Amino acid sequence: MPNTASAKKELRKSRSRRLRNRAQRSTLRNAVKRVRAAIAAQDRDGAEQSFRVATKKLDQAAAKNLIHRNLAARVKSRLSKAIKMRFAATT
Repeated sequence: MPNTASAKKELRKSRSRRLRNRAQRSTLRNAVKRVRAAIAAQDRDGAEQSFRVATKKLDQAAAKNLIHRNLAARVKSRLSKAIKMRFAATT
C-alpha cells in the first residue's frame, strides 16, 4: 500500500488508466473479431466495412501506445491478406 500522498495519487491515476486501457483494448479486440467473423461468413461488404473500422481502431491504439505500432501494422496486414485471399476467387 502507498504511504506518501504522491504514491496514493499515483495509485489512483494508474487504476483509472488501467480501466481506460482495458476498455480500449476490449473494443479493439472486438473490432478485429468482427472482421474475422465476416470473413468466415463470406460477407464481403461486412468484412471490408469492419476492416475499415478495425484499421482505425488499431491506428488509434498504436498512437496512444496501447499496443506497439508494429503489432498494429501486422494485424492490419494479416486481416487485409485474409480478405483478399477469401474473396479473390469471387471477384
